[in-house]
Amino acid sequence: MTIATMQGVVKRYGSHVALDYINLNIHEGEIIGLLGPNGAGKTTLIQTLTGITPFERGKIEIFGDSKNPFSNQNKEKMGLVTQEITVLEELTAKENLQFFAGVYGLKGEEKKKRVEEALGFVGLGDKGGKMTTNFSGGMKRRLNIACALTHRPKFLIMDEPTVGIDPQSRNYILEAVKKLRENGTTILYTTHYMEEVQAIATKVVIMDQGQIIKEGTVEELIKTVQHEEKVRIDVTDIERIPVEALEKISGVKKISVSGNQLTIISAFGSGNLDRILTLVKEHAGVLEIQADKPNLEDVFLTLTGKQLRDKEEE
Repeated sequence: MTIATMQGVVKRYGSHVALDYINLNIHEGEIIGLLGPNGAGKTTLIQTLTGITPFERGKIEIFGDSKNPFSNQNKEKMGLVTQEITVLEELTAKENLQFFAGVYGLKGEEKKKRVEEALGFVGLGDKGGKMTTNFSGGMKRRLNIACALTHRPKFLIMDEPTVGIDPQSRNYILEAVKKLRENGTTILYTTHYMEEVQAIATKVVIMDQGQIIKEGTVEELIKTVQHEEKVRIDVTDIERIPVEALEKISGVKKISVSGNQLTIISAFGSGNLDRILTLVKEHAGVLEIQADKPNLEDVFLTLTGKQLRDKEEE
């Protein structure tokens, strides 16, 4: 069953094209990991898919409904976990969930049952009476997710739900996402953490400059770069490295710089490592060399020429 479809969707902000003829199919039971550098259009895609932001061209279909995809009936089967924490800090955890459950029309015993269920699901069952202003960042993130679960959505959209939290809370959220899928929820998940997508996604969609440039399973995407070789070189003085000269070496396809590290992607079998090292050593000291097997980060770098997130954010 198809949960949501975008066909030729275009969204502009003045002269800037945020979504450039997007085609996307989301099927029941999938966890789609949506990746892209800053400004790729991920948030606009989410806002358009949920009806928050209107679009200029194309068609969106939600739960098989293309005439009125954003009807209240369809929205009642969707949940949205925003990047910004939307819990009300002047209320307790339980009061927050009661508020959001009421927004979705839940009442009486059913409302009470769903609130307790959502609290327990995110591991806050014993924190219901606590004021959220005293919660840690990780607890607020988990409560933020619970607020989107009280009505048991069939389709859940999560926009960077683990930003700025501790590893324990991150792991708890990732396990919760997998359980949600097991319970029948389809999930669209955006993140700046590649390892999260590798851990939970059944399909990966990569965006750049308002377009979907590649999609498939993690294994399928990695196969697309297995014809390439990657070497990381840590040097003493990155500013002295002649990147343009390195790019001219036979077989070199892409070079990226992060801190004092060069990442060089070459065509498979280029045999150019000696020439690369010779040139690097003429200008700086070599601290470490590491040849890597292809992974999802390599796919992203090959397709976009960018890191998913800056090193200082790690």
